Amino acid sequence: MPFYQRLGDVPRKRHIQFRDDGTLLTEEVMGMEGFTGMESILYHLESPCRVMEIGDFEPIEREEWVPDTHQHRLFDTKELEPEGDEISGRRLLMWNSDVEISICRPAERMETFFRNGERDEVIFVHEGSGTLETIFGDLPYSDGDYVVVPRGTTYRFSSEGEQRHLVFETPGLIEIPKRYRNQYGQILEGAPYYHRDIHPPSTLNTHRDRGEHEVKVRVRDGYQTYVVDYHPFDVVGWDGYLYPWTFSIHDFEPITGRIHQPPPAHQTFQGKNFVICSFCPRKLDFDPDAVPIPYHHSNLQSEEMIYYVSGNFGSRKGVDVGSITLHPSGLPHGPQPGLAEKAIGLHETHELAVMCDTFYPLKLSRLSKELDNGTYAMSWYEPADGEVTEAGLTSHL
Repeated sequence: MPFYQRLGDVPRKRHIQFRDDGTLLTEEVMGMEGFTGMESILYHLESPCRVMEIGDFEPIEREEWVPDTHQHRLFDTKELEPEGDEISGRRLLMWNSDVEISICRPAERMETFFRNGERDEVIFVHEGSGTLETIFGDLPYSDGDYVVVPRGTTYRFSSEGEQRHLVFETPGLIEIPKRYRNQYGQILEGAPYYHRDIHPPSTLNTHRDRGEHEVKVRVRDGYQTYVVDYHPFDVVGWDGYLYPWTFSIHDFEPITGRIHQPPPAHQTFQGKNFVICSFCPRKLDFDPDAVPIPYHHSNLQSEEMIYYVSGNFGSRKGVDVGSITLHPSGLPHGPQPGLAEKAIGLHETHELAVMCDTFYPLKLSRLSKELDNGTYAMSWYEPADGEVTEAGLTSHL
């Protein structure tokens, strides 16, 4: 993160004695890129190395679906049955070496603690609210929030109401796009959001109680379980640049223009070889001759996944809230026949969607096969009667 935060009590300098009721605290430096990247320093009541039991290692098994054909696809996740908790209930949809994309509809409360030891996470909260309890403090969230969790963060969801999450996990770093920041890390005036829109943990709750607690850690492409005899949230204070935070899609300020703006105008985060974009309600192109609907294009080095959050997605039959479209590399895509003409004269859109563009091909899971409608690729074929659907403007469909 490009700005410094501090919660709780910390000593006047790093790496000096710091005591709690006479007991020397354990200092932990949590950082990236071998002590040269972002870091935070945490002060624990117990050594974070202390474990009383090491459980089994559970390898991650990915069931790949290799379709017989290369085509555009539409997946409907709306009716997925809830299962597991906010971690065990994550169901993989597609992935490559840079990012995994999952859907999660938890059915039960999260009782154990989790730490992703090898990937940064972005959790888009489509439905639900609650608090992400973390080693850095409590992080409230609600529908529309992106919850950004750096690797190494021990956390547990305390959810309220039904939950629906779209989850991105990456072995790279999740960052604010470089073009939004100056050389000092401050977000620029022309960026679509500002530091005030970014919310770090609000309250640090130091737990001093004892008792057995299970911590599941994702490492080496699997899950390792540990049992500790103290509450993992034993931090009395921390400071630094590395911590979990939230940003609401509703705080994204869309960039519009006289003619249609390309997808990078909607970019929200950058990762290694992928980006995450937010399509939000906005005014449309205002040139009198503008065609206010995305143009056909071939993004030759990208795969494009769009998750539909809210609004009327009339630009595609069968595209509804909870739908996902996938436009793979090597194929052009754009509006259905007649929609460009029907869009002329429209002045605003009220649709909401999250897009992920990857620069390398995505593999599909067995779950994607179950959700694939099979006919989306033919939706550009103009029927004999010339009938077209209403224009929808969120994405470059």
